[in-house]
Amino acid sequence: MSSLLYDAQGPRAKRRNILYTAGFLVVLAAVLWWVYKALDDKGQLEWALWKPFFSGTEAYSTYIWPGLQNTLKAAALSMVIALPLGAVLGIARLSDHAWVRVPVAMVVEFFRAIPVLVLMIFGLALFAEYTDVSSDDRPLYAVVTGLVLYNASVLAEIVRAGILALPKGQSEAAMAIGLRKNQVMRLILLPQSVTAMLPAIVSQLVVIVKDTALGGAVLTFPELLASANTMSGYYGANTIASFTIVAVIFVLINFSLTSFASWLEGRLRRGKKSTGAVLGVQDTADIAGAAGTGAAT
Repeated sequence: MSSLLYDAQGPRAKRRNILYTAGFLVVLAAVLWWVYKALDDKGQLEWALWKPFFSGTEAYSTYIWPGLQNTLKAAALSMVIALPLGAVLGIARLSDHAWVRVPVAMVVEFFRAIPVLVLMIFGLALFAEYTDVSSDDRPLYAVVTGLVLYNASVLAEIVRAGILALPKGQSEAAMAIGLRKNQVMRLILLPQSVTAMLPAIVSQLVVIVKDTALGGAVLTFPELLASANTMSGYYGANTIASFTIVAVIFVLINFSLTSFASWLEGRLRRGKKSTGAVLGVQDTADIAGAAGTGAAT
């Protein structure tokens, strides 16, 4: 029996896949057991090392919560700035005017090619040399600057690719009823491409959240990961426990972000389902006239 997508497995293939699955589970169990034994032999599973995270709130209120606040602040500022900036750059790369398209393309390719950490270090030096930003605020400014420059460039390519992925008939049909190019982009192309671009955009937002840790590692920005180092030293070198808790928090943040994006994507797709109604000539003219093109005559 065959499916539309693949050939159904025969008896030999099913047995082979069962053996592969069983072998993988055995290997996975062996690896987990090895990790457990290694941690246990080093004393990293002793209750004293994990107790601060399960028997009180001091670790969270003193170390984790302040670091988490800084992580979310830097990530939120970067997202708020990078998303619209990336959209503008992506649309500008599709311009018919070379004096717009070429410089924007150079800017996008330049900042995409530079590691985000280099941009952060450059931003820190820039704020220290040419601005009056206090030394306490410079790490935050530098982290946000690096994240915005890099991720806006990546988002610009996502926007451009999402728009170009739409069939050309969409633009041709819109122009045939008298819409101008900016109206085609605003009313036809962008609304349709947002749903297709959403998974890639969310993936980039997850990258923004994780890359805030670079500021803590190099620029002394007091974010969540940096708090783990201080916390592990205060509680008796419980490095494994501290970084495990921080890793779980990062996973929860990013999982929440992707779950929200999945819900939003499904809602957008359901909202865009066509009713199947057939438009007449007058209906089409009314749409063009409502867009202010003068096509409804």
